[in-house]
Amino acid sequence: MLLGRWKQRLTFHGSRAYWERRYRAGGSSGVGSYGELAAFKAEVLRGLIHEHGIQSIIEFGCGDGAQLALFDCPAYLGLDVSSTVLDRCRVRFAGDATKRFCLYTPQFPRDLSGSAQAELALSLDVLYHLVEDDVFARHLRDLFGAARRLVVIFSSDFEREEPVPHVRHRAFTAWVAANIPGWTLRRRIPNRYPYREEDGSGSLADFFIYEREFK
Repeated sequence: MLLGRWKQRLTFHGSRAYWERRYRAGGSSGVGSYGELAAFKAEVLRGLIHEHGIQSIIEFGCGDGAQLALFDCPAYLGLDVSSTVLDRCRVRFAGDATKRFCLYTPQFPRDLSGSAQAELALSLDVLYHLVEDDVFARHLRDLFGAARRLVVIFSSDFEREEPVPHVRHRAFTAWVAANIPGWTLRRRIPNRYPYREEDGSGSLADFFIYEREFK
C-alpha cells in the first residue's frame, strides 16, 4: 500500500497536468458531478440564481459540463485548466449562445477576450484538488476578483492531506478571512449527502455563500 502511494506521488506532476491527463484518457469530473450530489448542488444553485436575480455566472473549474447541464443562467463563462475538457463542453453545448468556455491560465484575466467578471463566481469541488499553495491562492484571488456580487464555493473546510496526491483539504474560510477583504460569509449550507466512511459515498464538502460588502 505504501509503495503504491509513493508511486502515485512520484508520477504526479501538478494539479493542471493531472486533470488534463485524466480528461484526455476519457475520465469524468468525478462522482460529485453526477447522481444525487449533482442534483443537490443544482437545486441550491437554481435557488440562489432565483433568489438573487443572477444574470451572469463565471465558473472556475467547469469540468465536463455534467453539473452545468442541471442549472441555467442567461450568461455563463466556464473556465478550466484542461483544453481537452473544454473541447468536450463546446461540443456538448454547441448552439447555446448563453454559454462560452475558455482556458484558465496563470495569466487570467489578461489572456481572455471579453468580460472576465460576472455577478456570481462559482467554484464547485475544486479547492481540495488544488494541492499546490500558489495554485490554491491564485484560484481564490481570481475567483473573488471575478465576482461582482456573490461567490459560491462547494468544498471541504478543514486541514487534511489524503493518500492520493491530487487531494488536499484546506481550511479555506480562514484563508479568505485573512487574505481577501471586502467579503462576508453569509451562509453555509450543509451537504445533504455527507461523506460515509463505511461505503465511501457522499461528500466532505458544503456550500459557502459569500457576499460583497458595499459601502
